[in-house]
Amino acid sequence: MTPATLDRLLAVLVLAMAGTGLATLRAGTEASEWVYVAHGVLAGALGAAIVAKVRRSVPRAAGTGRRARLLYGLVVTLVAAAALSGGYLWVAGGELLTVGSWTILTLHAWLGLALVPLVAVHLLPRRWRLLRLPSRAVLATPSRGALRPRLTRRTVVSGGVLALAGIGGYATAALADRLRGGERRFTGSRFLPSGGIPPPTTFFGEPAPPIDPGSWRLTVSGRVDRPLDLDLADLVALGERDALAVLDCTSGWAMETTWRGVPLGAVLRAAEAPSGVRRVTIRSVTGWSTTLTVAEADGCLLATKVAGSSLPEPNGAPVRLVVPSRRGLDWIKWVSEVSVG
Repeated sequence: MTPATLDRLLAVLVLAMAGTGLATLRAGTEASEWVYVAHGVLAGALGAAIVAKVRRSVPRAAGTGRRARLLYGLVVTLVAAAALSGGYLWVAGGELLTVGSWTILTLHAWLGLALVPLVAVHLLPRRWRLLRLPSRAVLATPSRGALRPRLTRRTVVSGGVLALAGIGGYATAALADRLRGGERRFTGSRFLPSGGIPPPTTFFGEPAPPIDPGSWRLTVSGRVDRPLDLDLADLVALGERDALAVLDCTSGWAMETTWRGVPLGAVLRAAEAPSGVRRVTIRSVTGWSTTLTVAEADGCLLATKVAGSSLPEPNGAPVRLVVPSRRGLDWIKWVSEVSVG
């Protein structure tokens, strides 16, 4: 595999890892399990590609005295190694691992996202010409060697090694987790004891906003025939029910517990939303929001209680969205607005 091909491969693997990683933030149904599997297999392939890159580039860079580039390359390698190690440690650890108030999985995610711009800065100055589309003149001359990619035996073998490294790493980590008695959901999250009140976590660690339940209002607007402005008593009067649902936090834990509240579908019916609407956006007083399809929204709950108790303020009181088909990122806390579109 040529240096240029290896650099391109590294860039593609990093982007694929970032893409599948971001997709896992919202993939909450078992039909999306393939995203998690792909992310794990790509990790092993990326690790093997990094080893190949280091073995090839470090001696050459050290021999030519390019210390600045060598130092930057080592920084990129360390960040990549830390991100990959965190992911494998989480999978194989057999328990919920934390560093202070952060889970290992959270650190893995932030390091992975930081790796994308680092790799871009490292590769693009030298490989930008390889990423550009060919000019019209070049495209009009198909006989040029630059347009004739060659699939050599070495390339095929290298690709096979990377694929085996990805599958092997994923399978080994999963086996180690099982041998240690670990239990993870298909998302990779580890189960907490069921039936309790979930830990009060937020995506960016922001504190609970001050909300007076007596003055709180839920507005329902957009493509509705009857816009609403509900206080808490008005909302509850639409009819409450219980729902057993799993809150799967992107920081790596999951808890199945009982939520009580008003079905979002009942709110949409009270607002007389027409049959042609396509999406429903739920917003928090903090500005955080999520957009759902009408089918998803029909299965959601605007919860006011959890585990038989009033919803705690850090958990989203007075009203929190429960979305069984999504992960915790979309379980909007401190709901204040429903917009129909």
